[in-house]
Amino acid sequence: MWKKWWLLHATDFQSLMYPCFIISRILGMFPYKISASTFDASKPWYTLSTIVICGIYDITLIHTLIYKVNFGDMTKSLQAISYYMCSNFIIIITHILSVPRMRLLQTILKISKLPSKSYENLSKFIHVKDILGTIFVIVQIYIYFPKTEMFNSLNSLTRILTAYQVVVVFQTNMLYINCVYVLKACFKNINDNLTHIQRLMVNDTRPLCVSILMGNIKRSLLIELKALKKRHLMLSNTVQMMNIVFSLQLLATIVIMFFMTTFELYFYIVRWQNGILIISFNNPFFDKFLISIIHHVTQMMLLVWICETGKNQAQQIRTTIHDLLNNTSDKQIKDEVIKL
Repeated sequence: MWKKWWLLHATDFQSLMYPCFIISRILGMFPYKISASTFDASKPWYTLSTIVICGIYDITLIHTLIYKVNFGDMTKSLQAISYYMCSNFIIIITHILSVPRMRLLQTILKISKLPSKSYENLSKFIHVKDILGTIFVIVQIYIYFPKTEMFNSLNSLTRILTAYQVVVVFQTNMLYINCVYVLKACFKNINDNLTHIQRLMVNDTRPLCVSILMGNIKRSLLIELKALKKRHLMLSNTVQMMNIVFSLQLLATIVIMFFMTTFELYFYIVRWQNGILIISFNNPFFDKFLISIIHHVTQMMLLVWICETGKNQAQQIRTTIHDLLNNTSDKQIKDEVIKL
């Protein structure tokens, strides 16, 4: 059963990811059922997803592109074919990797034991991003697509499938960003705990506290360090698992963003007039171009930002470990710290 949740006030991983899971389920990307603490495959949802993707979507779209659609221009045809090929690839790979993705979500659910306040802070970004981002994509489809010759040359069914395709690609990227954002918070939690241990080491190595440090406090610190070491290892393995699950989709997404941005620049901004390169902002299709650029550039910026900040947070642990080593002379504690 879904846990009760409030918008912008998540209390655990499930309530944090609830909007993302709901949108993914509507799109057929979430063929799972959630119990109190596990993700399990749902045969009805998986069967429905298979029928939609393999039975209707790809057959209809490929048949339309090859036999019925004439874009009238080689460049526009190249743009359409490259976009549909990469998007089809993302959707098919996402469907094939449903089981590994379920294991990844299960692992993140298991290791993301954060304070309730941390989940609430995370939800302010994730919930707003997922809801407003989906609304923006739907608005983009409504404004942008009717103005494109590529979309107008398609039949009604293929237009619906194309719109579905855009939302699925966007939602796949949002799921990846959410997972990285949660893992980033987990690394930050480890770093905060190490900083807390470092403060204890500094405060408790005064002459009057040496005996206490060598007693109960030292044993407590060793237990905590071992727990942090185990959790750090699980987080590192989860990052590797996530890279395997999402690497192909991310590669195809980058290709889509590069091609679409390049073609839009070619079509609607850069114009050659009398041998001089100028930029025209009076083009009637400039609003369409602007929406498209914002869509692709924003996704790319989000992906780069979350990956870079997540990497920096993981590397920050290394700095904290070095500081902790410099502030203690106890051999047992040093051995545990070095193992992190």
